Amino acid sequence: MSQSVLSAENVVKHFSKRQSIVDRLRKKEVFKVPAIDGVTLDLRTGETLGLVGESGCGKSTLGRTLVGLYAASSGSISLNGKKVDAERTLEERRSVQMVFQDPFSSLNPRMTVGEVLREAISFHKLVPKEKVEDRSLEILSLVGLPMEALKSYPRQFSGGQRQRIGIARALALEPKVLIADEVVSALDVSVQASVVNLLMDLKRDLGLTMLFISHNIAVVRQVSDRIAVMYLGRIVEIGPTEEVFNNPSHPYTKLLLSSVPKMTSGSQISSAPDGEIQSIKSAMVGCRFRGRCPVAIADCATVDPNLKLVEGTHQAACLLV
Repeated sequence: MSQSVLSAENVVKHFSKRQSIVDRLRKKEVFKVPAIDGVTLDLRTGETLGLVGESGCGKSTLGRTLVGLYAASSGSISLNGKKVDAERTLEERRSVQMVFQDPFSSLNPRMTVGEVLREAISFHKLVPKEKVEDRSLEILSLVGLPMEALKSYPRQFSGGQRQRIGIARALALEPKVLIADEVVSALDVSVQASVVNLLMDLKRDLGLTMLFISHNIAVVRQVSDRIAVMYLGRIVEIGPTEEVFNNPSHPYTKLLLSSVPKMTSGSQISSAPDGEIQSIKSAMVGCRFRGRCPVAIADCATVDPNLKLVEGTHQAACLLV
């Protein structure tokens, strides 16, 4: 088994609900929304771990916590076996970089692409001053953009090109880990394929370790060595990609797989019912998925299952496993 380069141990991230002035005067207890609730995860050197789940399950919050944009409420995050503090060193920040879902809002509209790249390279002193321009051109070439792009602003590019600029900015810091957060969800299907292929090529050529976050399980299957399935702040199943696809063990994973469009004999598209997420407070007791689970039993209302071994390194958090 390869060494873990980035790991989370029992990480919790709560967001406090905003209180009114009346609630403050009455000293009403602040309700904390658990976006991440006890996640333990590891990224092995050179692998791509796919993190999949519905919108609102905590995927992006986990990614932002791992990269250091959010401070964990509790638990620990380690980089190369060493625990990192909330105030990370420059080297620790540089080692884990993120590509965001919306490249336009994550880029400064008043800076050219060249200025964005030069700022990152110069601040971290990755190359001598006289070689910053050459390094910027090299990075643009890596993501398939022409040298003329250095003088252009983000608004002058298409969505797919802007996502390539976002990838270039992350690569400019020569990270060990790349966290790709819904990087293709806002793009056309044809453009999605080109960006996914670019990430796979970069991973191979640069030896990157990648956390690929998406709600599209079909795309996750294409790029991932392992898959982690997330539901309401918890990892409910994790294992090698083909093992999870061929032998899904958690009812929620089966629901996700059934939601992938398939042509039936009647030429109808099969999809899972949307369903409504239970209220947060009630969902935090027992199994979080029990309200939507077709095989729930009485114990599911009181017992919150931990991950259990299914086979090999394949694990699932279900009482019926």
